[in-house]
Amino acid sequence: MIQDIRITTLVENTASGAGLLAEHGLSFWIEYADKRILFDTGQSNLILRNAKILDCNLANTDAIVISHGHYDHTGGLAAVLDIATKTKIYLHPAAVEPKFSKKTSGAKSIGMSDSAKKAIQDRYIIWTVTPTQLFFGMAVTGQVPRISNFEDVGGAFFLDENCQKPDELLDDQTLFIESTKGLIVVLGCAHSGVVNILDYISKSTDQKKIYAVIGGMHLVNASRMRIANTIEALKKYEIQKIVPLHCTGQGAVENLKNAFGDKCLSFGAGEQICF
Repeated sequence: MIQDIRITTLVENTASGAGLLAEHGLSFWIEYADKRILFDTGQSNLILRNAKILDCNLANTDAIVISHGHYDHTGGLAAVLDIATKTKIYLHPAAVEPKFSKKTSGAKSIGMSDSAKKAIQDRYIIWTVTPTQLFFGMAVTGQVPRISNFEDVGGAFFLDENCQKPDELLDDQTLFIESTKGLIVVLGCAHSGVVNILDYISKSTDQKKIYAVIGGMHLVNASRMRIANTIEALKKYEIQKIVPLHCTGQGAVENLKNAFGDKCLSFGAGEQICF
């Protein structure tokens, strides 16, 4: 197992550190022995600024993982690919489909931009419908089965502008890493449901303990029952580090802090965690 693992938050809703900026989005720079993995790209070219300040050389990117096709996770993709000219891209086929959210004012397009779709043309893409290994000890889930009876995609998401075809967000995928301390799970927005994701990873790896979970949990609109059930499921895995970010929602974060104490960490852009 790889012992030298460091995860740096490049983009998040909040930021800490001189010169760093925040936006509604998410991106992680993962140093995994001699490999460099970019997980999501935020919603804009802000990722370039923050990466430079944090001394994360995007030109050295060995792999890009796209958790799902929403704008706040793919917005910086075209700019990154201008720099990372030889990187592999891991994404689910449904990530490039049109995506909309239903608002009181009407439908809003929230999918991957045309520039991002153009940028990935003729690039080395690995389509991840099923679990796919990036490197030894590191993989993505691909499409996650929806089994839990209390989880949903977390909002009114659709595949069409008329909001008639619900988007099940089958493209939602998660990165997981084997470490000497246990499994490290890196979430984008967890539209598949955090419990569904952890159960699937546990069964896929035959590991009953998960050391760390970091990323968006999309509990911002979740009911009290769903949050409570999620917390009970997290306890089952004896998780030692929980870092709820981005779309988790302040109410859910407070509940997680109450349940897990100092095991629950607050991060913004610029924060790092090592394993």
